[in-house]
Amino acid sequence: MTDFRPGRFQVLPPIVKNLIIINVLMVLIQYVLGKYGIDLADYLGLHYWSSHYFRPWQLLTHMFMHGSYDDVNATILHIFSNMFALWMFGSILENVWGPKRFLTFYIICGLGAALCHLGVLTYDYHTIERAFDFYQNNATLDQYELFLKQHVPYPTALNEPEYPLWNLHQQWSNDPSTFNINGSKSVIYQYLHGGYNINHQYFKGIFDEATVGASGAVFGVLFAFGYLFPNTLLYLYFMIPIKAKWVVGAYALFELYAGFQNAHGDKIAHFAHIGGMIFAFILLKIWGKKVRNNFY
Repeated sequence: MTDFRPGRFQVLPPIVKNLIIINVLMVLIQYVLGKYGIDLADYLGLHYWSSHYFRPWQLLTHMFMHGSYDDVNATILHIFSNMFALWMFGSILENVWGPKRFLTFYIICGLGAALCHLGVLTYDYHTIERAFDFYQNNATLDQYELFLKQHVPYPTALNEPEYPLWNLHQQWSNDPSTFNINGSKSVIYQYLHGGYNINHQYFKGIFDEATVGASGAVFGVLFAFGYLFPNTLLYLYFMIPIKAKWVVGAYALFELYAGFQNAHGDKIAHFAHIGGMIFAFILLKIWGKKVRNNFY
């Protein structure tokens, strides 16, 4: 039986406490540097293998980044939800396992989530690249429209990277005689890969988008809690009791659905969440932990 008596159970054990502190500090640093034109996510966020910004250390450092400096509300919501879940479920696991094993588990789940996410990006971006290669050999206004409909979300604001592509489509549709084959190829290439402006400053393409957040590791923590304590009652909206195993199962099914649905405009790394859960399951099987039904 796991000992949760007063004096033995720590409400905020050391690893969980320090992870929360580091994550909050990183958000503050990100915000301050952003005011000086430095986007910390360019250096520490996780980027696609072939991105201009990719560095190997990002597999680890992305776990300590949240949101962006220019969207404070979304950033606060992102870090609060992750840190609350880390405290709520991670504290139990650290008390059960001890600091060393919990930290090992957390980091491996985060790394596994990153690898799964990059694997999915590789498949998705390879598909887009093949479509672009096909378009370059069959460049017509109809094929341009088809490429946009299949691979480029329709923009909801003028500052979104998709806007120039759809704006040109509108212009060319209104007057097909103005359709420019080389111009269409160039605007798609820049949308995907970025490039340099007339001042020799690099601007980002979608392959340069950063993924940030501790969600992959936190989903691993959530899975482990549901695996070790499946019958523990959690209270939905603080009112409706539901067993932990059903909460974890529902999360997993939702992430699978959302990941395969892959709706345009969805910026959430669903397969990173699934990856965190998969690596959590593998670790739990390797460790052979049998602590179940002891915490209510």
